[in-house]
Amino acid sequence: MVAQMKNLEGVSEETRKILDAINEGKSFLLSGGAGSGKTYSLVEVITSLVTLKPLARVACITYTNAAVREIESRASHPNLHVSTIHDFLWGVIKHFQIELKEVLLSLINDSDISNFKILDANGEPTSLAEIDGDVRYKEYVKFREGIISHSEVIVLANEMFKRYDKLCRILKDCYPYILVDEYQDTQAEVVDILLTQLTRVGCPNVVGFFGDAMQAIYEEGIGDLDLYKGEGVGQVREIKKEENRRNPKNIIDLANKLRNDGIFQVPSKDLNAPNMAEDGSVKNGCIQFIYSSNDDVNVVKRFLGWDFSEPSSAKELNLTHNLIAAKAGFSELMRIYDGDKILEYVRRVKNYIKRSEPDFICDGKTFGEVLVGLKSGKVGKTLKNIEPTDGMADYIAEHRAVYDEALGYQYTELASLYVNKDQLIDDQKSDRGELGRGGGNRDDLIKHLFKIQNNVQLYLEGRFNEFVRITEHAITSKKDKVRLKEEIVRLSRVDGKTVQQVIDEANAGGIVRIDDRLKLFVESKRYIYNQVAALPFAQFQKLFEYLEGFTPFSTQHKTKGREFSDVLVVLNNGRWNSYNFDYLFTDRADKESVVSRTRKILYVCCTRAKSNLALFYHSPSEAVIQKAKVWFGDENVTSLD
Repeated sequence: MVAQMKNLEGVSEETRKILDAINEGKSFLLSGGAGSGKTYSLVEVITSLVTLKPLARVACITYTNAAVREIESRASHPNLHVSTIHDFLWGVIKHFQIELKEVLLSLINDSDISNFKILDANGEPTSLAEIDGDVRYKEYVKFREGIISHSEVIVLANEMFKRYDKLCRILKDCYPYILVDEYQDTQAEVVDILLTQLTRVGCPNVVGFFGDAMQAIYEEGIGDLDLYKGEGVGQVREIKKEENRRNPKNIIDLANKLRNDGIFQVPSKDLNAPNMAEDGSVKNGCIQFIYSSNDDVNVVKRFLGWDFSEPSSAKELNLTHNLIAAKAGFSELMRIYDGDKILEYVRRVKNYIKRSEPDFICDGKTFGEVLVGLKSGKVGKTLKNIEPTDGMADYIAEHRAVYDEALGYQYTELASLYVNKDQLIDDQKSDRGELGRGGGNRDDLIKHLFKIQNNVQLYLEGRFNEFVRITEHAITSKKDKVRLKEEIVRLSRVDGKTVQQVIDEANAGGIVRIDDRLKLFVESKRYIYNQVAALPFAQFQKLFEYLEGFTPFSTQHKTKGREFSDVLVVLNNGRWNSYNFDYLFTDRADKESVVSRTRKILYVCCTRAKSNLALFYHSPSEAVIQKAKVWFGDENVTSLD
């Protein structure tokens, strides 16, 4: 292979280092910043590898179907297999049905594992003695029938590889080379399979990882491979890719100030790179830090003079979705998941009981009965402590029907209910082909609605192969095709239909079945389900359009992997616990994890811009302004007051 490598003309320095590692039988990690061309390097490695070892089978696994299509369009070989991580692992384990049933049953019957619960006729978690039929991977969950979905595949595969050495040997024999795209977003269980389980049995194969730890902004991903860096078995050799082909010089300089992982990017030397000017120099670009005591973003937009009218032009990025919900048309969904003061009142009552009447018996009582019991005989300040606050009272008056229904729920059910806007809008990396599958923090009701809308969109857009792959609608005759078209047309006409009506129609038509996960959600979170189910489905479609980039604004998470000419980042701390821009700009040593997450999300935002970048901060402290001057330069920090 060493002699053959000399014949590979035009191969980059990073690829040569990777091929050296492969030649030594060494697993590797290619670390590259934003705009460095990591996908180009991945394709170059694949092309070189299949040239040097034409008989060896190479697997390339990535997160989304969109990434699969991109890689397949740029690299092709009979011995190259490109797929999503989930499909790859399922393809390995699906043939071992006896073992699959054994492991799946053990997960279902493990009381410490919540993701594999099934319910009895009374809606209570129960065990399972056997599974009917083979274990199958679908878009929905029916554990009794052996049907699992996206959320369960990786956990199930990890347990299979831990238990069965032969599975490790089979995978290594099939694929001596496995390449992982965007490794930082990959779950830790996947890395455990590739670098721990496969290496404990026989000779290790070569595993290559491509990605950027500074772009690890999703909670489910492993983030970095620091624990695996080294020269030993089960460890990876790091190779850095430090050129930046996307961003102009000022943005590269800013990004380098944000990075703290040892990678220092420099402009690409390629005269054809997007960040190069016609005269062969690097574009400078424009960066601005804008602040004001006025939080009206429209004032900032007018100051910038950019065109925000189309999704493909200037992009407004927000960390908090609350600023966008009303503009995008899904404010009622956001209210249910992030503005419900009835649940706040329940928590107020719960805290009162814990603090003042810990012996009060709540079991078996409705919320209304608990309130009656607590208020009995109380007057004045003591009674006021149990009553809703003024803000809660106004909300209750505005949503009286919801409150009256809540009074009839079991108090313990409401008191244990956890609701968070991440369950509605989670920015976990996905593409249209993945929306119905697990991933991220979206709850099972929202995932179900995404599956419905996604399936309808795929059919209407003529993407029939993808539609057939993810739907349970059998098509064996012309009559089936006609019936399917009728079902889709009926389902697409949502004017006046509620969410509940669309769920029922999709189930009856076989487009998206009501599965175990949705049933469990209905049982355990009736309060949320009933409110969402009563909304017009058209409002959910607005949420879908927003998350899929069909609007001129987006969240900072959602833009990862994308690029725009002009980018405005709104630095609003909102009520997030995971992110705080004030902590980042003032380098709060006691908030290290929050600072780290915020640094990464800001890095991703800034590096989306190909020409102009502006950050807007509402009422920053003097310390924040001073740090902004260090990062942006005095001349680029502007007050609009």
